[in-house]
Amino acid sequence: MKLTFPAPERNKLPILEVLQRVLPASGTVLEIASGSGQHAAFFSSHFPSLIWIPSDLADAHLRSIAEYVKESARPNLLPPRCINVTDSDWGVSAVDAIFNANLIHIAPWDCTEGLLRGAARTLRANGVLVIYGPFRIGGIDTSESNAAFDADLKRRDPRWGVRDLEAVTDLAQQHGLWLRERVPMPSNNQTLIFEKKSSSL
Repeated sequence: MKLTFPAPERNKLPILEVLQRVLPASGTVLEIASGSGQHAAFFSSHFPSLIWIPSDLADAHLRSIAEYVKESARPNLLPPRCINVTDSDWGVSAVDAIFNANLIHIAPWDCTEGLLRGAARTLRANGVLVIYGPFRIGGIDTSESNAAFDADLKRRDPRWGVRDLEAVTDLAQQHGLWLRERVPMPSNNQTLIFEKKSSSL
């Protein structure tokens, strides 16, 4: 069953503007936690020279992504992979870019660790990791709505919550991923662009 969520419809155009600047002209993009598959279908249509690999862990999401893939019938949009971001092997060959939206605040911190560790392992040298979502900056919520969102997340699961930008960037750096750019986005979100340095493992 094909799912449709409001958030990807709202944010796909602002994210596209960033991706058009930072993704390579050709190669392979791995999308972690693709959710419904709306982003994968939309972005792959704008980057015909990039192979787009969607992924998720939830069965309902994987079925939805498969429907979007079938509907699009584009050779550059591949069938979804089942990936647990905390696994030590994602079962994917080296890629040129990794994209993730709205995962790390609705998952335990070990998923952030897994995402960064896996990105360092899977990206080619000078590849980019693009992360979209809400962040606290300098230990401060960027808006009252983000503070309320963070409180609601923690009520739903105390392991969840809007992450501190500095904690994420520090951990990324430990894995050889360096913050190249931070792009403020609508609705008090951010897009972080990390680059894998050639000397990292």
